[in-house]
Amino acid sequence: MENKIYDVIGIGIGPYNLGMATLLDQTEDLDAVFFDKSPEFVWHPGMLIEKMDLQVPFLADLVSFADPKSPYTFMNYLHEHDRMFPFFFHRHFEIPRQEYNHYMQWVAKQLGGLFFGHTVVDVMDHKDADVPHYEVVVKETATGEEKYYQAKHIVMGTGSEPLILDGMDRLPNEDVMHTSRYLFEKDHLLKAKHVTIVGSGQSALEVFLDLLEEQDRQSDMKLSLFTRSGGLFQLDTAKFAQEMFTPEFVDYFHALSLHQRKDALDTLGPLRKGIDPDTLTRLYTKLYHRTAGMKDSRVLIQPMTEITGIEANEDGYHLQCKQWQEEVEYTYPTEKVVLATGYKPHFPGWFMNRFREKIEWEEEGMYKVSRDYQLLFNDDRDHHFFTLTNLVHSHGAGATNLGLSVHRNVHIINTIAGREVYRNQSDTTFQQFSMKEFQ
Repeated sequence: MENKIYDVIGIGIGPYNLGMATLLDQTEDLDAVFFDKSPEFVWHPGMLIEKMDLQVPFLADLVSFADPKSPYTFMNYLHEHDRMFPFFFHRHFEIPRQEYNHYMQWVAKQLGGLFFGHTVVDVMDHKDADVPHYEVVVKETATGEEKYYQAKHIVMGTGSEPLILDGMDRLPNEDVMHTSRYLFEKDHLLKAKHVTIVGSGQSALEVFLDLLEEQDRQSDMKLSLFTRSGGLFQLDTAKFAQEMFTPEFVDYFHALSLHQRKDALDTLGPLRKGIDPDTLTRLYTKLYHRTAGMKDSRVLIQPMTEITGIEANEDGYHLQCKQWQEEVEYTYPTEKVVLATGYKPHFPGWFMNRFREKIEWEEEGMYKVSRDYQLLFNDDRDHHFFTLTNLVHSHGAGATNLGLSVHRNVHIINTIAGREVYRNQSDTTFQQFSMKEFQ
């Protein structure tokens, strides 16, 4: 066990905690280490489909909103890889997901204090020690050895896990898979005569488009898309709508009651769950060209349909479907199924065992979080437990936005340091959300 007490231990190394590590790397008086069970950094490897872009501009990198002069900006990545001129001529703010992944890998390789292949198996709270701190137990994958580390503060970035429909988690991955495994299982899909995608968001459309491209080379494969939503609706990219991803709106949203926040999230649906307009245009254009002079019976898009179950048979699977508007139930045969059903927050077992009764909850599955992203404990403390996971209910639609993740990290770092290490942006909107100052 190390005697040293770090300022910060980060649990999980996804884009959010990688951004945290990147900003901390440029500070002189804060020591941090980060652990992740993955053997190396890779971002959604099962969905790094060619020709698919991020849904946010390149400025939503790991550091630019906090420190545009940092050596770890995406612009410096382009410069270091001799891609400034191609990027300039490309004239797109949105960058390919594969390039964004490579950018983050490039940053990760330059940082110290990142330990991949290390799983956090326990965190203990020593609040009554002479120096209150947390003790983190880490298991190294390669050796099985457990090591102990201490930190005054914890930043939990354990991300999310695939949301699987009831009963489908017991079926073979090569037959029924979540989009998170799409590229790993794609070869199995290409051998099928009929593939059905279930979902109505960006991931569903990206898989559908990719398989349409493959269908051009494999004419006997049928593709179906079932969506529970009323249709394929596009993401709201209007300028004023995007102001819901600003620090000002986060301030406003966080101050609302839980009931008001839930209602607000319902109204922000097009900002959270819509499909990128360019993706929809690509899909419509492709279908339009393919159906010139003929009807394509190899493609089915069925909205307003909920999948309520699945049954295996000798030819593949039968999906139990319900067209909820017409209230019609039926079965639909298919050979393979891709679930674009989203994700749910991942709570490690040790977290629930150690901290469930120590922290405040707004309701089941929704812990109470301060404006600067601390979990609120039942006792007063100055050794804090910050979370980057499960924040939509407390901080709004921007909780999963890559650009706002930098703003979040600035809040946390400044709180830990007790001073302004990085300046948070202010007065960034033309809209005013709260009327309290006039009361």
